[in-house]
Amino acid sequence: MSGPAVINVSRLEPYRVCAYNTAHESENKIHDDEVARKYGFGGALVPGVDVYAYMTHLPVRLWGRAWLERGTAECRFLKPVYDGETATVTAAETAEGLSIEVSSRGELCATGQASMPADPPTAPGGLDCPAPPQTRPPADEATLAPGRRLAIRPLPVTAEYAAQYLRDLRETDALYARERLAHPGIVLRTMNWALVHNVVLGPWIHVGSKVQHLSSAAVGETLSACAIVTANYERKGHRFVELDGMVLASGERPVARISHIAIYRPREAVAA
Repeated sequence: MSGPAVINVSRLEPYRVCAYNTAHESENKIHDDEVARKYGFGGALVPGVDVYAYMTHLPVRLWGRAWLERGTAECRFLKPVYDGETATVTAAETAEGLSIEVSSRGELCATGQASMPADPPTAPGGLDCPAPPQTRPPADEATLAPGRRLAIRPLPVTAEYAAQYLRDLRETDALYARERLAHPGIVLRTMNWALVHNVVLGPWIHVGSKVQHLSSAAVGETLSACAIVTANYERKGHRFVELDGMVLASGERPVARISHIAIYRPREAVAA
């Protein structure tokens, strides 16, 4: 199979997408208008994993399937992207690869980087995690203590699930449907599930992630993930948790190594 056409980075045109809140019915009420306003936002937040998914359009446009198999990415969320607003993704060339920005409503909402290593990365050893509990305890400093291991309930990436995700993202790249590949946004979403499948959270916010792709995930495979809590701390009234996770396909093939940061207990906005 031939690779992607060579694209001059200077001609990598901005990618614009009408943002969609895929988490209207989520247990995480930061994606609910009324609750989000209590925390100082203008309305419900589009999930960070989906903003990241918008960001991946440009490295995939540049490097094609190879980036899904061994590329790297980093994202940091600065301002909310809101449902129905246009998110504009732009990229500039750097010594390492691409610097990526997402803007919406005239504000810089997210920054990130992507790179394409010349050599395939060495996959680290797998992690061993207990199954998620049937009854989840509340999220706190004890239940998310450093060293705790968090597994997800296995995710079958069915054709229906993969196709619906592409529709929700308004993804325009035909690569995923043509080659029956799971979108990298699905892969990153497993780190959110490492939290929600193990503890009960109130409104919470994905802050940023680092991703090292190790192989592409195919439609029809089942994804599993295991993460270790590496940090739990307070900063400016927010309570943060950091995870180091591994995503596997079919229970054995490494798909991605991911570092994930979230505010699991945000401070509420102070009324004027």
